[in-house]
This record gives sequence, C-alpha cells and structure tokens, in this order.
Amino acid sequence: MRVIFAGTPAVAVPALAAVAASRHDVVAVVTRPDAPAGRGRGLVRSPVGAWADERGIEVLTPARPREPEFLDRLRELAPDCVPVVAYGALVPPVALEIPRHGWVNLHFSLLPAWRGAAPVQHAVLHGDELTGATVFQLEEGLDTGPVYGTLTDEIRPADTSGDLLERLAHSGADLLVAVLDALEDGTARAEPQPADGVSLAPKLTVEDARVRWSDPAFAVDRRIRACTPAPGPWTTFRDERVKLGPVTPAPDAPDLKPGELLVEKARVLAGTATVPVRLGEVRAAGKRAMPATDWARGARVGAGEVFA
Repeated sequence: MRVIFAGTPAVAVPALAAVAASRHDVVAVVTRPDAPAGRGRGLVRSPVGAWADERGIEVLTPARPREPEFLDRLRELAPDCVPVVAYGALVPPVALEIPRHGWVNLHFSLLPAWRGAAPVQHAVLHGDELTGATVFQLEEGLDTGPVYGTLTDEIRPADTSGDLLERLAHSGADLLVAVLDALEDGTARAEPQPADGVSLAPKLTVEDARVRWSDPAFAVDRRIRACTPAPGPWTTFRDERVKLGPVTPAPDAPDLKPGELLVEKARVLAGTATVPVRLGEVRAAGKRAMPATDWARGARVGAGEVFA
C-alpha cells in the first residue's frame, strides 16, 4: 500500500523504520513543525522528520492538519492508509476520510485503559502489572476507535516509563506492520472497544513529578519511575530543586520522618510515610547527575536535614 506515516517524537521512529522496511511504500511523513530547542533555541526538526530527511522522504509539517494546503497535498499523494504513532495533533474528520483505509493509530496501552497522551506513565504511576499496545482506527474521539490488534507486556518492578516505552515502541512497530499487511490483504477486522475499563492518561506536568514524601514508599517509587525520564522527578533541598533518579524501598533501614535524610557509608536514605527509600542518582541545580553518596558528601548533608 501507499502510506503516509504520521508521528513526531523518537518513540515513533521504530514504527516508521519498520513500515519503511516492509512491503508498503512510505511516500511521505507528517510531523509537527520544527520547534525551538537547546540553549540557542534554534528550530529543530522532529526525530521523525529528521529520519525522513536523511532518506529523501517528503516531510509535511502543517501547523494544523486541517490547513487547506495540507489537505490538498494529502489528496495528491493519495495514500491508502496513514499509520500514526504519537503525532501530537488532533486530526479532523476531513483528513481522516482521505485514505481509503483511514488513519490507524499505534497507542501504548491496552485500550480502553489509559486513553490520552501519557498512557505508559500512568500505567507505571498507578502500579499496573500488565500493559501493552493497541492498533486502532483513528476517529474524532480520544482513542475511542475500533481495535485491529493488541499485544501485552509485563511491567517489571524496576521499569521506568522510558524503559517500558522503549520496549513497546519496538514490539508495537511489528504489530503496526502486521495490521497494515492485514488491511492490504483484506483480512483485518476491527472490534469495538469495550464500554467498561475506560481510564484517562493526561500528560503529566512538572508539578505531578514533584515527589510526595508523605506518600508510602511504594507510591514514591512509582511516581519517580513514572516520571523518568520526563517530566523528570524532583524535590527540594535547602530551598533548591534537585532531580532524582529511581529509588529502592529499604525495609531494613531505620525509621525516618517523611523526607528526612540519613547518610550512611554506602547509601543515602530518605523517609516516606512507611519505610525509607534508598536514593539512586541525584542531580543538583547546575550540576551533573551523580550517585547519591557523592551528592551527599559534596553537599555535606547533616543529621536531620530533609527533602521538602
């Protein structure tokens, strides 16, 4: 089939590469417009756009996918299908209707669970044991379309959102290609999503990533892993923000008040509402990330000091 791939961040690149290596012909990609990045705030191409540029594939960057110029070019290219992975913009019905097989979306949850922008982060944050990926027919509703196929993946105890998303990006790429093959062969069947089990996964904010030391250790652990690498878990120490890497509950540690720090020879502990957690990496403002013991030594953390 002739396909146009729609996606923006790095997590979409494995699927784009898999579709391009398949029997289908990627005639263009659609991605978000170049955006300011880095210290110089210069305009930077999205990872999907950069991948396509390197291979001489046409890149379309409409500010909004309802722009007449974009819709006209979509009609000229005449795709049979538009596979989508993390494109980042609402697609209007007029655009959805152009390909004969519509737009099919790879979403990183087992729909109808975790509809929205941050399904993997919410799955980790809420302590789900199982997640997966779903390929479904894109429609006006938020991730509500009928489902062509799914895969499952266990959430491991130490998984960060980044770890889990990396795995799903690659396994989901194979699922997306299998659905495109079935659409071309006429064997694809889309099943409506069940009415039960709907949950929403809005984008996590910087405030969501602030560690709540008054939570139990398991919840502190989940929040930090869910917000790694983005938006980045953080707390405050001596009125300055510090970023944290994943932690480990330490049931063998002495009792500590929520946020209270204890520096031992081989580890640094922080109190929660239950057992303390052992800190991994700490990154103070303007500094590089370092093991918690090195940070505590350099900061000269004293007895009774706390994370706010």
